[in-house]
Amino acid sequence: MPDDFPKATFAGGCFWCLESEFRKQTGVVYTVSGYAGGHVEHPSYEQVSQGRTGHAEALEIYYDPDKTDYQTLLDHFLRRAHDPTTKDAQWVDHGSQYRSAIFYHDDAQKKIAEDTIARINAEKIYKNPIVTEVTAAPTFWPAEDYHQQYYEKYEDRTGQAHVRVIAKEKIKSEKYGTK
Repeated sequence: MPDDFPKATFAGGCFWCLESEFRKQTGVVYTVSGYAGGHVEHPSYEQVSQGRTGHAEALEIYYDPDKTDYQTLLDHFLRRAHDPTTKDAQWVDHGSQYRSAIFYHDDAQKKIAEDTIARINAEKIYKNPIVTEVTAAPTFWPAEDYHQQYYEKYEDRTGQAHVRVIAKEKIKSEKYGTK
């Protein structure tokens, strides 16, 4: 992991879907799928996916501050990468391990997150208010290697995009008029 870049940590459903959203964003230099916010050290995917550890599937995003900033990543997270108005669920995934969360790394990130949520709620772009939790970044446990860049590995192996990538792009295209 590149220690010389700032990072953002978000949770918003399946980390595969979240990772695929951010790996194509300008300025993102590295991503790590993993687990955050639970009570078990070194949790496994099996434990987290069964909801036994309190962790959320999360993503650490390392970014180049000369090409993007925390606000831009946060706006993408809250406006396009997932549904921040659904508690403990995204698409077909249900349970607290799929909750929407912003794990801030300093007071500046906390303020930006809280202000952004308030602004988006005031804009009323969603029918329901944002339920994303804003919490100090806990220990982040990287997921097993086979979870890293999962959709990219899937496409390399099969020669086609994963069905979730196809479905999500279709929904985004219908909602936003773009891919």
